Amino acid sequence: MIPQSSRTTARQPSAAAPRPLRTATPPRRLTASAVDAAVALLCGLAAAAAVGVTVADGVVEVRVQSPATWAAALGAALGFSLLNHTLLTRLTRASVGKLLTGLRVVRTSDAGRPRLLPLTGRWLFGLYWMVVFVPLHVVTDSDVAQQDAVGLRLVRR
Repeated sequence: MIPQSSRTTARQPSAAAPRPLRTATPPRRLTASAVDAAVALLCGLAAAAAVGVTVADGVVEVRVQSPATWAAALGAALGFSLLNHTLLTRLTRASVGKLLTGLRVVRTSDAGRPRLLPLTGRWLFGLYWMVVFVPLHVVTDSDVAQQDAVGLRLVRR
């Protein structure tokens, strides 16, 4: 029989130390953003083409001047972008562009899976950043990098 004192001093298996998070580099961030924007724009163009196509007497016409066509394009592009950056990221921890560039989104606090509400806030922040700050950075030729927002962080996989 094993004495009581030796049972309590038996070595417990040590948990592996967590791997440190690797920060996403600016070229990867930019590439992921460009891929996501291109896919959203393609979805918008497809919606515009679908709405703007008319067939009269066997002739197919695409009318891009109509307001319905522009509304469909904008709605589809924003809708795809929202789904890509919220639902897909909730399920896979990455959008289409981030999956292709080897990035993922994690919570800053514990590197866990991001929740839907912060992902929606991150998408709104990114949209605001794109509309307001990107043109300012281009015009002023500044080198300010986009920061992570709402308690979420972009890291390498």
